[in-house]
Amino acid sequence: MPTSPIGARIKALREQHELTQEDLALVFGFKDRQTVSAIENGTRRLTADELLLVVERFPVSLDYFTDPFLLVGEGRFSWRHSGLTDEELHQYERRAGRWIAAYRHLAPQVGVASPLLRRSLPLKLRSSYEAAMEAGERFAAEFETGPKPAEGLARVMEEELGILVLMVDAEPGISGAACRLPELDVALIARGEVAGRRHFDLAHELFHLLTWRAMPPAHSERATTTGGNRAEHLANNFAGALLMPADVIRRHGPWSALDESALVVRLNRVADELQVTSSALRWRLVALKELSKRAGESLPETALRNNGRPSVEMRDGAIQAEKPPPRFSRRFAEVMARAVDKGLISLRRTASLLECPVEGVGDLFAEHGLNRPVEL
Repeated sequence: MPTSPIGARIKALREQHELTQEDLALVFGFKDRQTVSAIENGTRRLTADELLLVVERFPVSLDYFTDPFLLVGEGRFSWRHSGLTDEELHQYERRAGRWIAAYRHLAPQVGVASPLLRRSLPLKLRSSYEAAMEAGERFAAEFETGPKPAEGLARVMEEELGILVLMVDAEPGISGAACRLPELDVALIARGEVAGRRHFDLAHELFHLLTWRAMPPAHSERATTTGGNRAEHLANNFAGALLMPADVIRRHGPWSALDESALVVRLNRVADELQVTSSALRWRLVALKELSKRAGESLPETALRNNGRPSVEMRDGAIQAEKPPPRFSRRFAEVMARAVDKGLISLRRTASLLECPVEGVGDLFAEHGLNRPVEL
């Protein structure tokens, strides 16, 4: 992974234009590609004249190389989505990259250090689904997430693991993403989803972040709780076990003796209690053999949708039955608030970064229990 932001952006620009290192060496007038390689990996600095040459030859401004609130060529994303084109996903990734880059740049300046160590799960692509479920169960137990793991998962990720969790207004079709930087892991979750879907997506992205080295996730995966490649199946099994530990599920049993009507009622009630979706709970019961696969498949989807409650149609087409959580997270908002207070970033630039009016910055801080900026 490149260690120099400028080197990483040079590499990203080269790859965007489908150039080899030899091609770029010709642009610079270097004798060989090794000098380009040294620039890209950060062992050789780019001179001011060389930087200006790049700006002249490619359709980018100097800000492309100097703006600390850009994430170009440094972070690796893995998105869960359906229906987006590559260009739409690329555009949203650039927006999300600005939030992550801003946090990375400002956090150490306001006393919030990146984690010294990274946690990982001892799982590989050939690991069994049972091993993934066991890992989810152990995670819930070792981090003492309690009888309702969904409630405290984001807190555990931020406070215990140092993973930044961002609740975002995503493009329709995006449910979540994991992002890995050399010094920071990030989970992005579409806050417009129903709570149960948000929690499942969060646990799913946690799996990818904890297994990134052993099984790097694809840049783009279809959002589903049952399909996907083997890594996605492992992630789903881990997420289900973490959010719905076996001992908690069995306390609400027995399940198999219920007729269809009673089973639907109990599924919806317990799913609400655990803050998961009834559909996810159904497949968790099948995995635990508390319910046969045939019984799970026979349940009417309409009776489980939105955990059996009437839903409200939102303007973007997403089904939402409760007020979404505040944008981003308290930790993110705290860093931005301290940065504004210290004069590290202006209120106007903060508003631009957060894509809201200047007054909206104060509203965001207040939603997270923080003081509004003095300027407001």
